[in-house]
Amino acid sequence: MTGTSTEPEPDAVTPPAAKPSRAGRNLPAAIAVGVLLGAGVLVALLTVRQVFVGIVAAAVVVATIELAGAVKRGAGIQIALWPVLLGGQAMVWLSWPFERNGLLVAFVVTVLVCLVWRLPGGADGYLRDVSASVLTAAYVPLFAAFAAMLVVPPDGAARVLCFLILVVSSDTGGYIAGVLFGRHPMAPSISPKKSWEGFAGSMTGGVLAGVLCLTLLLPGQWWHGVLFGAALVLTATVGDLIESLIKRDLGIKDMGALLPGHGGLMDRMDSLLPSAVVSWLLLRLFIPI
Repeated sequence: MTGTSTEPEPDAVTPPAAKPSRAGRNLPAAIAVGVLLGAGVLVALLTVRQVFVGIVAAAVVVATIELAGAVKRGAGIQIALWPVLLGGQAMVWLSWPFERNGLLVAFVVTVLVCLVWRLPGGADGYLRDVSASVLTAAYVPLFAAFAAMLVVPPDGAARVLCFLILVVSSDTGGYIAGVLFGRHPMAPSISPKKSWEGFAGSMTGGVLAGVLCLTLLLPGQWWHGVLFGAALVLTATVGDLIESLIKRDLGIKDMGALLPGHGGLMDRMDSLLPSAVVSWLLLRLFIPI
């Protein structure tokens, strides 16, 4: 039979599809992005530590836009984006010189503006849209401003490093233990890949990092480090579960696609945001300025 055959050559081999990691992410890309972000923060803290406030402010802008977009796509809810964006910047920057007073005033004014901003849209969906706007203002810039306040004291660079190292240690310990030993789901209806074995790994890594950070980077006691580490593991885990629940409610996988291997920036800030609040509170308690 003549003609061109459509069959593949005998020695032609179709490359196998890349097997996804158990975490469901592109692990090399995720590690590379994480290292680059960490290096940028570290350079800022070790040179002019106040630059970290600008990093927080920029992250707040991106995360707010991602969250507003996800809520609109997934549920048709219209967040008052401009009031939350501008109010968020006021929260972060006013928390630098005025700390809690500046943060509280900026947040309250932001809420008031959100209430007024939505008035022209009428009654249909008013409560829904305003509630989502206030939630966004609290969840992203209000929580993030506590990270900015960590850097204000003379030992602020060390305080921020303790906060970041603890969250990274919790995530890393949980990932390793979950991949190697994860058998019992922690919250299968919220985050199927999260296991109790992973949580134990997070707690081990977090407590160990807490003791080392608060005794080596700050003049804390070892038991301060134990409490600090355990508290941040809890807040990091809860923060991750909260965002997973939000995404499930909206029917989306990621908040955005800005960071390869991670999703959106908001997907990386889920554990950082509540942990920033607890870090500021506990470090003020353990190591007064």
